[in-house]
Formats: sequence, C-alpha cells, structure tokens
Amino acid sequence: MNLVVVGNGMAGMRAVEELVALAPGRYRITVFGAEPYTNYNRIALSSVLAGDKSLDDIVINTRAWYEDNGIELITGDAVTKLDPTAKTVTAASGRTISYDKLLLAVGSKPIAPPIPGLHLPGVRAFRDVADVEAMIDAAGHEQRAVVIGGGLLGLEAAWGLKRRGMSVAVVHLMPTLMERQVDAPAGQLLQRDLDSRGIAFFTNGQTEEIYGADRVEGVRLADGRDVPADFVVLAIGIRPNIDLAKQAGLDINRGVVVGDDMRTSDPSIYAVGECIEHNGQTFGLVAPLWEQAKICAARLAGDEAAAYVPQPVFTSLKITGIDVFSVGALTAADTDDDEITLHDAKRGKYKKLVMRGDRVIGAVLYGDVADGTWYVQLMRQGKDVGDIRDRLIFGRTFAEQALGRNEPEMDVAAMPDGEQVCGCNGVTKGKICNTIAAKGLTTLDDVRAHTKASASCGQCTPIVRAILAQAVGGAQSAEKPPAMCGCTALGHDAVRAAIVARGLKTQADARRALGWTNPDGCQKCRPALNYYLLCAWPGEYRDDARSRFVNERVHANIQKDGTYSVVPRMWGGITTPDELRAIADTADKHGIPTVKVTGGQRIDMLGARKDQLPAIWADLNKAGLVSGHAYGKALRTVKTCVGSEWCRFGTQDSTGLGIKIEKMCWGCYTPHKVKLAVSGCPRNCAEATIKDLGVVCVEAGYDIMVGGNGGVTVRVTDKLVRVATEAEVLEYVGAFLQLYREEAHYLERTAPWVERRGLDYLKRLLVDDAENRRRLYERFLYSQQFWQNDPWAERAAGTDAHEYAALETVG
Repeated sequence: MNLVVVGNGMAGMRAVEELVALAPGRYRITVFGAEPYTNYNRIALSSVLAGDKSLDDIVINTRAWYEDNGIELITGDAVTKLDPTAKTVTAASGRTISYDKLLLAVGSKPIAPPIPGLHLPGVRAFRDVADVEAMIDAAGHEQRAVVIGGGLLGLEAAWGLKRRGMSVAVVHLMPTLMERQVDAPAGQLLQRDLDSRGIAFFTNGQTEEIYGADRVEGVRLADGRDVPADFVVLAIGIRPNIDLAKQAGLDINRGVVVGDDMRTSDPSIYAVGECIEHNGQTFGLVAPLWEQAKICAARLAGDEAAAYVPQPVFTSLKITGIDVFSVGALTAADTDDDEITLHDAKRGKYKKLVMRGDRVIGAVLYGDVADGTWYVQLMRQGKDVGDIRDRLIFGRTFAEQALGRNEPEMDVAAMPDGEQVCGCNGVTKGKICNTIAAKGLTTLDDVRAHTKASASCGQCTPIVRAILAQAVGGAQSAEKPPAMCGCTALGHDAVRAAIVARGLKTQADARRALGWTNPDGCQKCRPALNYYLLCAWPGEYRDDARSRFVNERVHANIQKDGTYSVVPRMWGGITTPDELRAIADTADKHGIPTVKVTGGQRIDMLGARKDQLPAIWADLNKAGLVSGHAYGKALRTVKTCVGSEWCRFGTQDSTGLGIKIEKMCWGCYTPHKVKLAVSGCPRNCAEATIKDLGVVCVEAGYDIMVGGNGGVTVRVTDKLVRVATEAEVLEYVGAFLQLYREEAHYLERTAPWVERRGLDYLKRLLVDDAENRRRLYERFLYSQQFWQNDPWAERAAGTDAHEYAALETVG
C-alpha cells in the first residue's frame, strides 16, 4: 500500500519511525516536506539561535536513514492540494501522487494578528530554520531587537538574540511572563532573573503598530510608549495549520478533528501533531506528539485496539542557568483543591503544588526543579500522598524520609517499559533499557548518545541515571566527571589543571587549546573560565566584566522590583556614629525607601535605582565606607560577638580578631560567596559553626571550624584544628581560603567542597604539612594585593558608566 506523509516534521516522522519498526515493508512511504531539510528537532532551534547547538546537531534523521528504510523524501515542495475522493495529493511543483493511506502532519502556523507594519522588512516569526537563520544574520549587523510575546517561545528567542550580542526588549500583553505555563510569583522571579541578564521588559504592553519607513524602526504600544528596534520577532503563539484539511473537506474546528485512533473524518486519512484537535484540545508541546505518533503507527500497522489517552505533560524553559518547570493545574480551581507553596524570593526559589484532596494535580517550580519528574510521576500514578503531604513541598528526599527511607531512590523497577521518560525526545523506559542491554552501555553520556534521553533540557536526568543504575547494577563503571558545559567534554578539574599546566592566560586561548566546540563559550563556561584564569594568574589575567553575573558587574544586588540594594562593609560588625550619620544622610538624600539591619551585622539600603548607584557610593565613600561585596562571589562578612572586651563569658578578643580577618580577606574573589565568623566563647553567639569558616575562641586558644552552611541545607562545620595565637588563625584562614579558591569548582560552596574532598584531605594539606600551608597563605596574600581596591570608589569616579545608564523609551 502507498502511504503518503504530508509533513516532514517531528510528529509525522516519529510516526513513520514507529511504523517502520512495527511493520517493516507494509507500506511504500513517500514523505513531502515544505522545508529543504531532513527531519530536525524543532524545539532545539532556540539552542541553535543561542549558539549552543549547530543545525547539524539537531538533525533527527539523515537522508541516509530515509534511503535505508526505503522512504522517498521530497523536500522543499509543499503539498498544496489534497483530494480525498481521488486519493491524491498535489505539490507546489505540480507533482501528483496517489495514496491508500495518508498521514497529515503539517504542524502549526505562527499567530499573526492584524498589526500595522507586520510585513515590514526586519519582522520575522520564530518557527523554522529560515527564521533562525534570519535572526542570526540580523544579530550580525543590527543592534536592537524587540520580541513581541513573553511566552515560552518568545523568551527563548529573546535570550538567543541577547546571546548573539543584541540589545533586546520583550513586549508582553499580560502582567507576568509565561502566564499559560507558570503562575504570577514564578513569572515575576523569571522576569527579575532575565532582567538581570540585560533583557528589558514592557509588560501590560499591547502592540499598536510596528513602524518604519523602508524597514522596521520600532514598536509602538497602545499606551503611547515607543520601543526602538532594528529587528522584531513575532512570538505570540501558534495555531493549528488547517488549510489543507479545510480545502479537502475534512472535519475541522480549531484543528483537524481526530478520534482516539488518530483518524480524521476520512477513514483513510490520519493526522498527528500540532495540526490536530482531540476531544477539544490542541497541542503545542512535544510530549503528547510522541504518544500520538505511537498510536497512529500502531493503527497503521493493524492494531485496532490502540487508542490515544492524553497524559500530564510538563513545560520547561531552555535558557541556560534558568530553571522553570510546570505540569498540570497552575492554581486551585475547585472547592476540593488547595495549594502548598514555598517561596524564597531572595534565593530565587519557588515551588507550588496544586492538590486535590491528597493527590497532586499540578506543580510550578522555579529555581529548584530537581523534583519535577517525581511530581509528574505522582500525578500520572494518581498516588495518595497523605502520609507525606506535610513534607511534599520540600522534595522527594525529605518527604520519603518520613517513610523510613534514608536514601530514597527512583522506583524505576516498577515503571512499565512503555512509560515515557524523556518528553523532549519521546524516549520510553523500555527503549533505554533495551539500548543499554544491546549496546552494553555503562555511562549516562553513552545513554544520551544512543537514545537522546536527557540530552535536551535535562529534566529527566535523575530518572535516566536511576534506570541506568538499575539496568547495569554492579557492572556500571565509574562515570567520568560531568562536563563543565556543553562546549566541552572536560570537567572543572581538568580545565583548571590545563590552564596552569599549559600556561593558558586568556579565555580565547583556553577555549582554543582545549577544543571548545563553541569558540565564544556559553553562559555557563564563561564565568567559570573567567574565575579560573583570575585565580591562576593574579595580576596577569584581566578580569572580563562581560563574563560576570549582573550583580557583580553592577556591584549591587538586584531586587524583585528591578531596584538594587547597597550594603557598605562594616568591619567585624563594628560601626561609628559618623558612619551611621552618613548612611542616614545618604538614604534621605537619594530617597532610599528601606534601611535594614542584616543578619551579617551590616546595614542594607534597599530600593536604589541603578542610575543612582554611583552617586550613592560617592556619598558613602566620603565617610570612609567601602563596598561590602554583598553581591559577589567573594567574602561577604566576618560576623563577631563582643568577646572578652565586654562579655563576661568571652575568652578572647573575638571582635578584634574578626576585624583583622576581614581586613585581610575583603575583596577576595572565590568560587562562591564566603561567610566567616568569630565567636568569643563556645556559647557561639556569632554562629561560627554554620559558616564557611568559623573561629570559636576557647581558654586554650582558637578552634578553627570549616565547611558550614546555614542555608536551605544546613551543615555544621567540621573542626579542622586548634591553635594558640591570632597569627596562626590568620595563616590558617588564608591557607584554607586559597585552597578553596584553587581547587573548588566555580559556584561550589565550601560545604559541598569539604564533603567532596573530605576532612582528612584538608588536614593533610593544611595541618600536617606546615610548609604547604605557608605557601598557600603566601599565595593568598599575593593575590589580595590585586583585589583590595574599592569597586564603588572606582565607579563613583566614572568607571563603567554605561552600566548605570537607564534604558530610554520614547513617549
């Protein structure tokens, strides 16, 4: 029989893949594709735009695959006519082919409302390879881009253009971003984080017109605001492509109407993907398309029992370093529904579960998405979680401890082989297990290479890893360290070692010498390389501000409303009346709305506009106040108690020692933020035992404690050593920080670093080997001479003035 497939996209070709596996030789298959390409992964176009992947990387089936399976592929020739009576299709070229069965998989079209100026040169949709190529080309010679639409696709387009070097603004009709996928609090955190990366937002922005003479010059909003633009991307949504079905007289509504068997109103014509409507529902995510393809292939192969049943599907955003996950209901909508919420705006973490009774019916996660796949599993199973409900929001590990499972693991053995594990690539548990067995795979990278499971967004990595462990058991080999990023196969330790061993002293040299696949690097590796080079070559390597996060570039912490906080340093928590008067006068002069005492014994001035910062710093500098580095991967504070000078329990001068430590360590650049403390006695009022390094004063001297953390995962310090003098304390502090600086991975706090390396390792290098400790201390002091310059004073004098210029709009 002749099977004609109209559409060479992901859904149609997945159906063909399934069919060829189920019933090889049953059909002579002809595929028509409107684009001049083989089948590619459309959802990875945003990664191509951002420079993380090439077009070759996202090809799903090569031409050789079509030939090997006896499939005739006709590309660049769209079908323009479908005649169900004659059972023929006619392409734009005039070519006509008859069929016995036909699969309609023509996808969707971008929504294009009647906005004046929509057809000006420089306006594009974001839908296919041609669009991406046009966007990349525009980024090469244009300066300003506006993306209309703050949904999933629009934000990925905005980020890709930003990565390509353009100034980007997003115009969005609704008050918050991605309102169809996340609720308002998550949308606000998302906007804050993207704003910190340099993307401007115009929410509540209804586009009135796209204006320009010979080509686009800007976007005008209904409230009168003008947003200048050299390039505009329209990304406000998609609608099913029903043109061919309508012309052929098939039943249509919003999409091509199909039943559970994926048949249209014509029993010889099937349809799958974004062009269909099933039980009143249309589809824009990839996971349902895989299931539709599977059912369609089974029907075409003769399985009359196969039926499509929609499953809960999740959404994730493909922007490096920003984790968003949602599935099911966004809010409680029924009297039996309620919500469980955890919101830590300062740390950028947000989790919400929507419950119906004691069952999960929806989840929204931002910042911490590790448990997303577990929540999906609970939803699909309809599991009663009443026994862990009070722990559910804190994630699987904490929740299942209540059931006596100290080390909960994925229950992958109970998963059916047909259950989909990787939604991005439609990979089931059975396919993963069969591939592992057939090819003798033993590492996660092997599984990704052969099945593509977890190779796209990475959300399913914990499940894939658990399936691998369960499948190979004791045969599993030790996995090589995770790659630093997608640009290289090397891990952090290998990169750091190569930088020193090979004398690599610029980012470009490092990427070139170490075989980076992306010569410009990515959002993940550039900050890490910048830190590793600064640490390895103090005084030689020049800090690259472009490779810093926005808080470090601006030298202030961005807040949820887009304003900034200013935290001057107070040595050991000590201040003076003059300093306090200067802070009060500065707050009054610049209209600072909130002044707050912090947990680190400092004063935080909250609500400053970015353009105000240099003037605020200048006023504080006049009183001798310098940056507290509250925004940096650096020493934040040395918290102290009053010690023996005032306290009747104090055994040593903890305040004086704390000031000496802070004077020695301020300004140092570290893999992550560092907090220290000195307590004057074992009563530990300065909380030294939950700091990165703490000193607890005792009658006999000073106990030095390391590797503590007081955040979400509390870790109490390990005792490194007891010393007798302040000079010894300073040497140990400097040596410990230098060892951490030289060996930890970028963005690794001391707590996980100490756990990873082990206390015995630290004692061997710092306590047992006095000469090594001395050399580390000397390297620390040498490095400090290049960092103890106040960045506030430099910027108050005019350095980096462009960072503090406000975005200008017209009207």
